[in-house]
Amino acid sequence: MADEAEEESTKLVTTAGAGEGGGGEGSQKMASLPVEPAGHEGFVQPSSYLRRPRGQSRAMPPPPPKLETAVDRDQRRGLQSIRAFLKVRTSYDVLPLSFRLIVFDTSLLVKKSLAILNQNGIVSAPLWDSRTSTFAGLLTTSDYINVIQYYCLHPEEMSRIDQFRLNSLRAIEKDINVTPIETVSIHPLRPLYEACRRMLESRARRIPLVDIDDETRRAMVVSVVTQYRILKFVAVNVVETQLLRKPLRHLNLGTYKNLETAKMETPVLEVIQQLVHQNISSVPILNSDSVVVNVFEAVDVIALIKGSVYEELNLSVGEALQKRSDDFPGIYTCSIDDRLDTIFDTIRKSRVHRFVVIDEGNRLVGMLTLSDILEYVLLEGEGDDQKQT
Repeated sequence: MADEAEEESTKLVTTAGAGEGGGGEGSQKMASLPVEPAGHEGFVQPSSYLRRPRGQSRAMPPPPPKLETAVDRDQRRGLQSIRAFLKVRTSYDVLPLSFRLIVFDTSLLVKKSLAILNQNGIVSAPLWDSRTSTFAGLLTTSDYINVIQYYCLHPEEMSRIDQFRLNSLRAIEKDINVTPIETVSIHPLRPLYEACRRMLESRARRIPLVDIDDETRRAMVVSVVTQYRILKFVAVNVVETQLLRKPLRHLNLGTYKNLETAKMETPVLEVIQQLVHQNISSVPILNSDSVVVNVFEAVDVIALIKGSVYEELNLSVGEALQKRSDDFPGIYTCSIDDRLDTIFDTIRKSRVHRFVVIDEGNRLVGMLTLSDILEYVLLEGEGDDQKQT
């Protein structure tokens, strides 16, 4: 579960000299100087070196580069070590020794896919088109939210909802004009760094691993790698994460402005609209004092519509959150002064998908997602790496 900066610019300041334009006091003084005697035509007055040609100005020299502190140096080394690690590891390396993979055929009914997800405690599954024997994309909570939007726009179609199959999702996407189902994938032997870059480019929170069968030469889905599994893999194996000692307040990391929020009394359908319009995966729930009391996540929608009981969407957020399973991992918080090394330590120890940034009074400050962390790790100072190579 997961998917979000302020920039400073320095302007060059130009200043006009005293003799600029020819009408200043300096030009008058130079005109009153005596003419040099014959035989000294090559002599140049020293003051001429201080004068600029008319109509020209001189830009102030750029400020000297900021000196790199020990913390800056460690931060850079830590990020470089993580990127180097991701470039020599493959997606196969991330997979556990044993795992279960559930793949849905595109002819499966939508309501049956919901039941399977709930029974197995998963929130996504690769799709397979048996007619063409090809990988057909990745089914996620966003696709079920699209179905909800479709029936909100076409309530007369509600009676047909049990007849919809997964291969009809394309038509629903076109009808409500949303982003098509995720189809990005990668070969499991490609560098893990490449898998991360593809996820960032497609804004996907997970990526299927698709290999080619040696005998049939057809594609086959091997597994799915998530942002959480990648970042935990880094946290466990890269000791240089301990060098990331800069606090969040000094990093361009996370979202702190124009945050979407809701209250316990807010209707679930209203929160779903927030998720869709802002392309986010969660909405913090606040009380009347702006204190964070919970978070509504996109995956909470699956628990509400299991068994195709779409009437549950009329509940309030507070009522909906009571339907979470007992193994819900909880809400993880941090402060603006927490360092990235402690964030990685939490990811190593716990199954966390986002951090709610709060102040001392538990009031909302911002949101930090795994997408934010992955983007920072991959892109921050990357140009410096290329210069050194």
